[in-house]
Amino acid sequence: MSRGGEAAGPDLPDLQAEMTADEFRRHGAAALELAARYLERLDEVPPLAQVEPGRLVSALPPGPPDEGEDLGAILADFERLVVPSTTHWNHPRFFAYFNSSAAGAGVLGELLAATLNVNAMLWRTGPAATELEYVVCRWLAELVGLPPHFDGHINDTASTSTLVALAAAREQAYPEARELGLSGAPALRVYGSTQAHSAVEKAVMTLGMGRQGYRAVACDAEFRMDPAALQAAISEDLEAGFRPCAVVATAGTTATTSVDPIPEVEAIAHRHGLWLHVDAAHGGAAAILPERRWVLAGADRAESVVINPHKWLFTPIDCSVLLTSRPEVLRRAFSLVPEYLTTPEPDREEGMGARNLMDFGVALGRRMRALKLWMVLRYFGRQGLEARLRQHLAMAEWLRTQIEQEPGWELSAPVPLATLCFRHLVPGGGEAELERHNQEVLRLVNADGDVFISHAVLEGRFVLRATIGGLRTTPADVVRLWSALQEGAVAAG
Repeated sequence: MSRGGEAAGPDLPDLQAEMTADEFRRHGAAALELAARYLERLDEVPPLAQVEPGRLVSALPPGPPDEGEDLGAILADFERLVVPSTTHWNHPRFFAYFNSSAAGAGVLGELLAATLNVNAMLWRTGPAATELEYVVCRWLAELVGLPPHFDGHINDTASTSTLVALAAAREQAYPEARELGLSGAPALRVYGSTQAHSAVEKAVMTLGMGRQGYRAVACDAEFRMDPAALQAAISEDLEAGFRPCAVVATAGTTATTSVDPIPEVEAIAHRHGLWLHVDAAHGGAAAILPERRWVLAGADRAESVVINPHKWLFTPIDCSVLLTSRPEVLRRAFSLVPEYLTTPEPDREEGMGARNLMDFGVALGRRMRALKLWMVLRYFGRQGLEARLRQHLAMAEWLRTQIEQEPGWELSAPVPLATLCFRHLVPGGGEAELERHNQEVLRLVNADGDVFISHAVLEGRFVLRATIGGLRTTPADVVRLWSALQEGAVAAG
């Protein structure tokens, strides 16, 4: 026994638990310098990684080290091995897919979130994380013009936000599923346009409704959902014994950023008592601009809306905000509280309360994603975000004009936002020849290493695709994109 009758502790070696504060400052300064140097020199590297599959695997040891290594050496290997094998989404000439560029304020937010290392599953396990998430979701809803009764929380990506929203739709349409599952249930049906994101169909599959539970609705000539086709599909399904469950309208489709006629879709959905989910993962950001508020017209009457700040609001990936006018249904769909997670703090159905974020989705553990979004929104402010969005739209308009005016080029879809679909024409060439030619243009442009674009297929036509939305993209970068496209077209023959 030790002095005073207390038991002696176990006889164990005195290990240093972690690096000291001084070591952290020294290595942290080196890491911060590495990050700053990387962002400063992005223009010097190709946006698309110029490596073959397996390059990094072959450069690394087959197993972990037996003894700890110096962090300086680890940082050096990051710069020497990892960075060259990276496709640089922050690059000013990354025009593929949808942009995901991280503002410095958001990068620092990630650093501080990792420092706090919060798991905000319950209010008491992360009071600041929980309440900050509540605040920034309300800020975002206000910025895009949604009414104050919209509640929100943050998921990783729009795929998860869509899954959560459609789980709530299933709860509304067939509440028995919570206890009984879908065995013996009526065949549920979810509707989206032929241009809706694949995450919608994947969510339907994941929720046990099967691929048969998803029905793609025809679009009009501008790749927007056709309300008449939606009404016809619902009527047919009701007659065939299906139970319609939800409609997904898209504000900024993946290929063309087309915006479905949400007011008309909303009227049809609610006429039949269906959950309306608006996928505004990319396009919703445009509604920050007063002149583009039409992008979310009608979404104020939706049950749920998803917007990804990691797409066009310069927040580091991942950060997907799910806004909902029916938080109680989400909670009903997901809440399952074992005894070891019960807490004494009061909660309530509406408002902040001591909400537990674990009740609003699949994940129990939740990291502090709100901090980086809070820092980005504060750093830019409404006016700063508006200025950058307008800049991107103006650059897209310039490129659209070049494509329309240059002989031999064809704009393949309308340009409602800042994404362009187009192709280079071959005199007398049929669709097969046009596809082969534009595939070669795509290959040559991306192989050159100066810009990175992607492609889409619209009604069987292979087209080139470029999105302008990177935080660091300048008019000069768009000029270089246009020059690369012209040079690629000539080289493709």
